[in-house]
Amino acid sequence: MTSLSMSVVIPTFRREAALRDTIADVLKQDYPQFEVIVVDQTAEHEPETQTYLQELADSGQIDWYCVDWASLPGARNYAVRRASGDIIVFIDDDVQLEPHYLETHARNYRDRPEIGAVAGRVFDRMKLADSGGALKIEDLPPEAMDPGIAWYHIDLVHTIKPQQVLSARGCNMSFRRELFEKFNLRFDERYRGSAVREESDFCLQFRKTNRQIWYDPEASLIHLGEETGGCHDIGTKSVQYQITFYHNHFFLGLHNLTPGQCLRFFSKLFDCHVLGHPPCNKSGSPVKILVRFAFYKLGLLKALKTWIQSLWDDGQVYSRQDEKFEPLG
Repeated sequence: MTSLSMSVVIPTFRREAALRDTIADVLKQDYPQFEVIVVDQTAEHEPETQTYLQELADSGQIDWYCVDWASLPGARNYAVRRASGDIIVFIDDDVQLEPHYLETHARNYRDRPEIGAVAGRVFDRMKLADSGGALKIEDLPPEAMDPGIAWYHIDLVHTIKPQQVLSARGCNMSFRRELFEKFNLRFDERYRGSAVREESDFCLQFRKTNRQIWYDPEASLIHLGEETGGCHDIGTKSVQYQITFYHNHFFLGLHNLTPGQCLRFFSKLFDCHVLGHPPCNKSGSPVKILVRFAFYKLGLLKALKTWIQSLWDDGQVYSRQDEKFEPLG
């Protein structure tokens, strides 16, 4: 059986023990051929982490790249330009893996050329706690393949049956590397802050490959969901984070969806995140609704500005700082 080589990409930002544990789990993989690429956006690590990373880099166990900016999509792009594997696997810097993790991703690509990407199951501690851990989904509803409302129906935490999906979760996804160059695929660096929806944007762009994104629940990992670090260059409870959250959602729609799909998406965004209706289940306090509505409007205005600027600027500000960057033809 032919072995596909794999590149494991770990973007990291201000993570210490969780990062070390994640890398240790990757290095314990029983897969025969893989490389580990760490794109480090941390200005200064704790001594223990610094020593750990340096020793692994010196021994050739990881490729450790340090950059002086913080952008999750920028870090992904940086790694893609340096990856050599047939398959690129993206994980977060606060996950736990079983030794067969890479094999569960790789097996989906063998003899199945229609599959261009694999979305793995994510054991998200917070979401599992909310559901009590008992919820199991066989087939996702048809709405989960509708770009206008899919984002409120795709559940890659509780779904237990393999199937085609519209999008993956950024902490556990893989792609055929050849498709990046063939179809000029890049992660959009205009997704700011915690970069929420950047992987959704990429997966919508991925549709032009005419390849499937295949969900395999056995390609699973545990996501610790640390509140700080990772891709959080701003606090999740800050005003800037809230505005950026809505900016990214609105930009996802403006960048990828038809007017009709945008209308349904933005309406659901308002109903769920502003009014607080399920599945968001937020406070119905009139004051909090007004505050969230203010963020909603500010996010829309900023997204419109970003979208208009797209006419002359692709926004790849971090990639343009990279000597390996090549503008799209």
